[in-house]
Parts: sequence; C-alpha cells; structure tokens
Amino acid sequence: MATIEECRAALDQLSGNLARTDGDVRGRAALDRSLSCHITDLDQTFTGRLDDGRIRVDALTPGPPATKADIRLAMTGDDLVAMVAGELKFAKAWASGRITLEAGFRDLLRLKSLL
Repeated sequence: MATIEECRAALDQLSGNLARTDGDVRGRAALDRSLSCHITDLDQTFTGRLDDGRIRVDALTPGPPATKADIRLAMTGDDLVAMVAGELKFAKAWASGRITLEAGFRDLLRLKSLL
C-alpha cells in the first residue's frame, strides 16, 4: 500500500508533468479550479488548486473532502502512484470504477486529454 508521502510525491510529479506540457495541452491544463484528491485506502484528502497548469496542494485532512471542490478525484494510493508512473491508464481505471472523477462537463472535456 502506498504511503501518504508517496501519494504527495505522485501529486507533485503530476504537477510537474502538467507544467512541462506545451501548446494545446498546456492551454487545456491552464484551468483555475479547486481540487480534491481523496486517497480512499488511507482515508486522507489532499485539497488545493489546479492553477495555471500546476497542482498546488494546500492541505491534507483526514476523511473524505469536507467541501465540494470544482474537480474531485478519489482513488487508492497505489492507483495514484501507478497512474502517475504511467503503469495505469486513467481512462481504463475510470471506466472500471477504480478512479472516480467528478467535475463540471466543460472541465471533464478539458481534463480527459490531460489524464
């Protein structure tokens, strides 16, 4: 089972990956939205913002998200680490229910090409 430190490192790596994109992909990543990522097996939630193509983590709290973020992710720590490492494809994990993503329709369209 992935640790909370490994999950934080994966989110930092994902943020770096988004920041290094260019062209159209960078434009799609340039959202300004609140973000939560609930790590279900550890029952911890990272909260922050997706801002200018980077993920900024502001807090880590126990349990599910206390407030409804614009973009809400939920998955196990192992799935987060595997997805960022390229070992787990987001679309397949989302379709099978291993990862949940909730956001407005417009944000979903923009995010689908990023993850």
